[in-house]
Amino acid sequence: MRLVYRLVVCATALLGITTLSAPAFAWEAVEQVKTYSISGQSGRELYQSIGANGPVIAGDRRTIAHTTFKLTWRRDYQNRADGGCVLASARPKLIITYTLPKPRGKMPSDVASRWKDFYDGLAAHEKVHGQYIIEMVREIESASIGLSASNDGDCNKVRAQLQARLKQLSDWQRQRGRDFDRVEMGEGGAVQRLVLGLINDR
Repeated sequence: MRLVYRLVVCATALLGITTLSAPAFAWEAVEQVKTYSISGQSGRELYQSIGANGPVIAGDRRTIAHTTFKLTWRRDYQNRADGGCVLASARPKLIITYTLPKPRGKMPSDVASRWKDFYDGLAAHEKVHGQYIIEMVREIESASIGLSASNDGDCNKVRAQLQARLKQLSDWQRQRGRDFDRVEMGEGGAVQRLVLGLINDR
C-alpha cells in the first residue's frame, strides 16, 4: 500500500560536544522522552497527523520519531616531567532525548490497541539508536584515557589525536544508525510493519 506521507522515521543529531576538565568517574546516560501532539480517530488519521506535525529534520521532511543527544566531557590533561602530556581521565555527561508522537484525546478501543502496538514498537526502535549512542560514548571514553604524546607541554598533540578518534567513532555511530534504519524501514521491515498495522483496519 502506498503511504500518504513520505516520512523519515529516525534521525540522530549531535546537539553539542564541549570540553571541560575534571577526573573520571563511572557514569550513566540520562534518557528522556519528548512528545509532539497528534490527533485522529482512526489509524490512518493518526498517521496523517504525524505527517503534518512530526519534527522537521531537513527542508520539508518530517520524521515520525527521532533520537538526539547532548554530550559534554570533563577531561583531565596532565603535563609529565619529561615534557609530554597525557589525558589522565575523561568523564562524559550524556543526555539522550527520544522524540515520539502522542495522541490528544480518547480513541476507539480498537484504534487505541493498534496505537499502543505502534508506539511500543517505535519506542523500541529509537532505543536501539540510543544504545548505539551510549556504545559510541563508551568507545570514546576507552580511546581517550591514557592518550599521550611527547614534547607536548601545551597538550595540543594529544588534543589533535583525540579529535581524530572522535571523528572516526562519530562516523561509526552514524553509519550503524543508517544501516539499522535501512533494514527496519525497508520492504517488510519492522517499521513498515508497524505503520501498516496502524493504518490498516482489521
